[in-house]
Amino acid sequence: MAFEFRYRSRTIGEAELAFLREFITAHPELSRCALSRRLCELWQWKQPNGALREMVCRGLMLELERAGHIQLPPIRFKVRNNLCERERPEPVVPDNRPVRGPLRGLLPLDIQQVRRTEQEALFNSLIEQYHYLGYEQPVGEHLKYLVSSNGRAIACLAWCSAPRHLASRDHFIGWSAATRRQNLHLLAYNTRFLILPWVEVPHLASHVLGRMAKLVVQDWQRLYAHPIYWLETFVDPARFQGTCYRAANWIALGHTTGRGHNARTKKATQPVKELLGLPLTPRFRELLSQ
Repeated sequence: MAFEFRYRSRTIGEAELAFLREFITAHPELSRCALSRRLCELWQWKQPNGALREMVCRGLMLELERAGHIQLPPIRFKVRNNLCERERPEPVVPDNRPVRGPLRGLLPLDIQQVRRTEQEALFNSLIEQYHYLGYEQPVGEHLKYLVSSNGRAIACLAWCSAPRHLASRDHFIGWSAATRRQNLHLLAYNTRFLILPWVEVPHLASHVLGRMAKLVVQDWQRLYAHPIYWLETFVDPARFQGTCYRAANWIALGHTTGRGHNARTKKATQPVKELLGLPLTPRFRELLSQ
């Protein structure tokens, strides 16, 4: 039976494995990091925006080594794991005077993408202090938005790459498993949505979500050089009803199993959540199934 190893949408066959072994043997001077960079260049393994997929390539090599297919050079130095060792965002003292009244009193809203800007620290701190899930550093493609009115922060939203497999979403879109693996990057997942606790303005949340549907598409294309055709999120029904999402035309798709994406058993280990999605174009099924 022909050798085939699949990792993060890339399939490694016998020819690729043989090349990898020869390349490692021919370059004993290269570290593991240097090997991953060189392999990405040789294989043209890049993100849509042109950046090399170094971390994914390094993960592939580690999996191949653990399975006994290759032998990597010894670790030369321990790289700090910024995700595990990252310090929690420092608390800030925001302007927490009550904000009440009709939505028109806050307009126009200023919605800024703050990743890699001076405002990112404020965003991280607000999520850490006031969102019930706290702050988690996103991995992969992601965007962070700070919503302000009259110079005061009133809301935060975070978006990142979508979960790999969600049965109700995949059934609704109608794509095959292979197509899903190929086109998953065309979806964005709303990981955090925070209206600051001293802000009580009817219809504000759904208004912000309506604005987001256009901004996320534009900023994702600018930053990552590929479009977005679908947005999705989870709502914990024990805490929220998802009213603002429904008011912004998001569609209820079903509930999770509560097993999480790395579950080793069929028993629920996490809260069951409701999945909601928003098609960004009438042609979303056609575009996501290509």
